[in-house]
Amino acid sequence: MEKTSINLKREQQASMARARYNYSAIARFFFFTMDLVTGRKMTLAKAKLLEILACIPYRAWESRQYACMTHHYGNQELVRRSQMIMTWGRESQDNEYRHLLVINEKIIEDNAVDPWYLSPPIPSLMVAFYALLAWTMALLDIRRAFLFNAEFEDHAEHVYAQFVQEHPEWEMQPVDNALVKEYGVFQTWAEVFRRISLDERDHMNRSFIFCGRPDCVVEYEGMPIRNGAVF
Repeated sequence: MEKTSINLKREQQASMARARYNYSAIARFFFFTMDLVTGRKMTLAKAKLLEILACIPYRAWESRQYACMTHHYGNQELVRRSQMIMTWGRESQDNEYRHLLVINEKIIEDNAVDPWYLSPPIPSLMVAFYALLAWTMALLDIRRAFLFNAEFEDHAEHVYAQFVQEHPEWEMQPVDNALVKEYGVFQTWAEVFRRISLDERDHMNRSFIFCGRPDCVVEYEGMPIRNGAVF
């Protein structure tokens, strides 16, 4: 994915100007519960928790698609689609995990201390609950699972865009971190978080495509294209 040719500030502003997706009841309850635990205000610690959870659905889907391919190996169309989902899932998992590492580097740079909800065993309990939810949705209705993920990623995109807006000091904070440089070349921390926000839009777009809602894709200049189509 090319990360240097996109006007990240313009896309951040576009995220803030765009209305959020009309979330389902289960998505609204999930976000409400997270706010009860972490507080409504976005913080680096809350962002870290968000990224810890973000990887989970992709793992559930990968396992499900392996099972589908094993039981229906003679159905080439199903195998092809399963492979596409798995490729997307692996790429997205890696990207979300990179977000986690980058955010943790910012926390270390700021000498911040993790709040109570990131102390064991609380994160493990949250992960277990979300993993159960992701597995259940994937088994019962994979398209609904993709749609829920699109809602999650739309929420994350808007949250990160607003997070940058709330921290104007990041515009003047240079990035001099080897781990962050593995994620991309950025001049300031504001640009790092703008890129994270846009990554979440990419995840949202792909989730919409796989759940059969390409009409909900939010296109932009420089977005990922694969085989001549948005991906």
